[in-house]
Amino acid sequence: MPMEEGYWELMKSSIADFVNTGSNAGGSITAALFLKQFVDKKLPLAHLDIAGPVWKDKTGGTGFAVSTLVEWVVNNSSALGMWN
Repeated sequence: MPMEEGYWELMKSSIADFVNTGSNAGGSITAALFLKQFVDKKLPLAHLDIAGPVWKDKTGGTGFAVSTLVEWVVNNSSALGMWN
């Protein structure tokens, strides 16, 4: 994910350190910049930007990609050091 520091301008706040959203432009970039503030650089991180395709009309969430993500975690759990 490109970490274009210029997008910090979109996240300025008059009452907080910064806001968790920018504008409509660069949403995934501002999300990555936001998350970067809370992650130890020594730890690997994956940010899955799957919110966009999650809605089906106005009836609610579809659960898109949840089963794929769960399958990947289960298949890679020993490699990730989980549940040992």
